[in-house]
Amino acid sequence: MKRNVFQKQNDSEATEPVENTIIPETKIEVNTGFPSDQTPVGGLTDIINLVNINQVYADHTPPNVVFKDFNLNIKDIKGEGQFITLMGKSGCGKSTLLRYISGLQEPTSGEVYIYGKKRTDKDRIPMVFQQYTSFEWKTVLQNVALPLILKGIPKDEANDKAMDMIKIVGLAGHENKWAKYPILSGGQLQRVAIARNLVVNPQILLMDEPFGALDTVTRKQIQVFLRSIFENAKIDPTIIFVTHSESEAVFLSTDIYILDSGPANIKHCFKIDLPPNRTDPVRYSNDFTDYVNKLGSLLEDLKKEKK
Repeated sequence: MKRNVFQKQNDSEATEPVENTIIPETKIEVNTGFPSDQTPVGGLTDIINLVNINQVYADHTPPNVVFKDFNLNIKDIKGEGQFITLMGKSGCGKSTLLRYISGLQEPTSGEVYIYGKKRTDKDRIPMVFQQYTSFEWKTVLQNVALPLILKGIPKDEANDKAMDMIKIVGLAGHENKWAKYPILSGGQLQRVAIARNLVVNPQILLMDEPFGALDTVTRKQIQVFLRSIFENAKIDPTIIFVTHSESEAVFLSTDIYILDSGPANIKHCFKIDLPPNRTDPVRYSNDFTDYVNKLGSLLEDLKKEKK
């Protein structure tokens, strides 16, 4: 990925961690066990560290333990973006992990680190949901410019930057329309949400089944669009994506993590070694089919193990 003036909070050179259990061919370390009151693993600055996470819902009988001493490290690979997809059956904790990172939910215990620092309310990690989240009483331009205005950027400058992003997401000509259905289609409304979250140049973007409500044709089109944004980013972004679609996961991802449940753990991790510039023809390649079949088989085996 190309780099520009936008830098991470800490761009120092990383050294190899010592005495950690590392799953081969992934960027995840599981159960590293470093104390929650210390900087992650020997002072390394990773992108995200979830440390000794516990999530217990005590109002259930027996209590529902979603996470127990769960650790997840997403490494910072210099000069490369990462598109990480989380998969697993409903209720295994995929969306909860995104909420921890975004700050929408606090775990029962444990810590969340963003670039080596404990997450605080000042950290703003954008998140795109399955439901359309545009403000219907605002235009497309007003929706996309809103995060900039909230940061104190003058309105004219915010509108100029918002228009640039609106052009990137293919909504030029729609900027003065109300951001609501049926004035805009479902795919267009999701583009508004993506543009609003990208306009502030986030290093991390969270996406929780954002295309689940779209028809098949629109879903494939917006997958190509999202992948192109990822490939052509001027920074090396980290996108963490949740989906139940094997083909969507393979098309978009650099890495796929499959979560088991009861309590949650990382059951499988593997890289997707497809051409970086992915367009529709990639879907018809033998490698793509093999990945989809492999992923489907792993998910089916996971269901059988739980019976």
